[in-house]
Amino acid sequence: SSTMPHKVNPIDFENSEGNLGIANAVLHHLAVKLPISRWQRDLTDSTVLRNMGVGIAYSVMAYQATMKGLSKLQINVARIAADLDDSWEVLAEPIQTVMRRYGIEEPYEKLKALTRGQRITADILKAFVDDLDMPDAAKAELRELTPARYIGNAVAQAKRI
Repeated sequence: SSTMPHKVNPIDFENSEGNLGIANAVLHHLAVKLPISRWQRDLTDSTVLRNMGVGIAYSVMAYQATMKGLSKLQINVARIAADLDDSWEVLAEPIQTVMRRYGIEEPYEKLKALTRGQRITADILKAFVDDLDMPDAAKAELRELTPARYIGNAVAQAKRI
């Protein structure tokens, strides 16, 4: 990146990743070590336990670095909306779920054949839905979906961060 002055390095996320690696190593050692005692009087546990704070501290530092990095992001809402509107293949998930609800065989395989490596449009998906053996009400509901309107549980997941 020394020859790319325009590049913005994700330093906060890199710091977070490094700190999480250390935290995971320390906490994994505690998880493996503490439940097993080699001798009746194993004094290594007290030494190991003194480092619990180290693992937790590295975790906290990592989370703080992640939050700092997230706060620096500039969201291009218009670009995201355009990308999403151009990605009709994301609707393969809800279509597959509804196909399973109505007992249609091999929904994954059918949608894989339709979508994999293909440029999917609204018309292609709507034609696929129209040919499915399911109630008209279910078809109508699927035809009303758009990539922007189908968000699954993304909002709930984002709010948990």
